[in-house]
Amino acid sequence: MARLGGMYGPDATFLGVPRADLAEPGSWAGAEVLIIGAPFDGGTSHRPGARFGPQAIRFTDYLPHDGARPHLALGVDPLAELRVADAGDVEMPSGDTETSLKRLEDAVYAACQAGAIPVILGGDHTITLPDAKGTARHVGWGRVSLIHFDAHADTGNTQFGSLYGHGTPMRRLIESGAVRGDRFLQIGLRGYWPEPETLDWMAGRRMRSFEMTEVVSRGVDDCLTEAFTIATADCDGVFLSVDIDVVDPGMAPGTGTPEPGGLTARQLLDAVRRIAMEMPLAGIDVVEVSPPYDQAEVTAFLASRVVLEALSGIAWRRRREAGHPVRFPTDPLLAHRGAHQEK
Repeated sequence: MARLGGMYGPDATFLGVPRADLAEPGSWAGAEVLIIGAPFDGGTSHRPGARFGPQAIRFTDYLPHDGARPHLALGVDPLAELRVADAGDVEMPSGDTETSLKRLEDAVYAACQAGAIPVILGGDHTITLPDAKGTARHVGWGRVSLIHFDAHADTGNTQFGSLYGHGTPMRRLIESGAVRGDRFLQIGLRGYWPEPETLDWMAGRRMRSFEMTEVVSRGVDDCLTEAFTIATADCDGVFLSVDIDVVDPGMAPGTGTPEPGGLTARQLLDAVRRIAMEMPLAGIDVVEVSPPYDQAEVTAFLASRVVLEALSGIAWRRRREAGHPVRFPTDPLLAHRGAHQEK
């Protein structure tokens, strides 16, 4: 299938990076990161609209869409240094969930096989099932750990009688074997779901959930340090899934199932940057941006910055691995870790 572009809008790329066509591998040969749009919200259980998320994440910015975004703290330009390309949207009709998910999984797998890190713009959280499965098909079944930012565990058994929905993808992933339960790290859970039966299922799979009460008590940085130790044990890559509703809805109102009391935008951006700097990321998705419920595009701006922080961290890590000079962030904890690693 030829490049679709934007399924629900103009064919624009993420901040002006070059276009690619999944059907023509030569159009993205040598790309280290491939942006893939997943305009699907057929799995929502409350407010729809996340099908418009990829368009909002690509478009929303106050700077020119010129394919350049130098990072002030890290001294890298991820859009230039990483050779980022945008493959447009995968055609994902909401009325045909299984076909939609299969198309996305194949697109993610193709990106991985070509040596690119897939960065998938959602879409509701149903898409993490094909995103992580496509990545695991390349890295190795059961060899990918998953770091999952979310207000909700998404480990339900069924949703309105269906196995597929944005409340079930993490259970389906673990059941498939693509991701092991004991290498599944969840950060930011809060509220009034899941019920005890689902919590028991999660405990039986040895999932590690850092609920907001623990995050507040220990601090995000300490929780991440523990998560990193688990994620890198007996696994070859890390998949990062960011549900924008992990952030308090006062700072990210444009989402389908808002839950008060979440992370701040600043905490999420710092966490994503650190993950990308320190973890061997094999794939990333950013999900649940629902523009119809956004206010002044603040949620879309945040999601765009989540992508940029992740890419900047990857660029910084690769520059360092190549032996080139790097700038350490001014945050004392990050700077201290960097100095320690240099020794």
